[in-house]
Amino acid sequence: MEIENYIPDFYLEAIYQLDTKTLEKLGITLVLADLDNTLTAWNNPDGTVEMRTWLEEMKRDGIEVCVVSNNHQKRVARAVAPFNIDFVYDSMKPFTKGIKEAMRRFNGTTDNTILVGDQRMTDIRAAHRAGIRSVLVKPLIESDHWQTQFNRWRERRRTKRIEAKYGETLYKTKINN
Repeated sequence: MEIENYIPDFYLEAIYQLDTKTLEKLGITLVLADLDNTLTAWNNPDGTVEMRTWLEEMKRDGIEVCVVSNNHQKRVARAVAPFNIDFVYDSMKPFTKGIKEAMRRFNGTTDNTILVGDQRMTDIRAAHRAGIRSVLVKPLIESDHWQTQFNRWRERRRTKRIEAKYGETLYKTKINN
């Protein structure tokens, strides 16, 4: 597999640093957000004040947000219910099933949609396959659910190859476009 398939368009410290002015400049009207360790910590199903503030900003400024998660319905529904946002569960990333479903619901196109996630192996690879832009964020917490640990091991190997070819991964606090 080509390592370029695992390189995002942007690197950010956290999803909460993605602001609506930058999204508007990029022509983005739909943000597809991974749930666990991207939007909220995998072991914090109730979210945070920071998450609520970010979601309110997106909504206020007309940016649609849809969670696209590989997790099961019960987990995703519980996590997003207090925030009144739509979601796709069992999305099968790195395949495009969930991304295409979310884009269909919101009339998303490859030009106006971006995916934000914390894993190269699932989120970034899926975005490449779907032909949309992507943002890789640092995981919100260091630990992972046991089911994610294998992907993290594979991801570390892939990241070493990417950094050997392209240099160190530098996460930013703002997208410079």
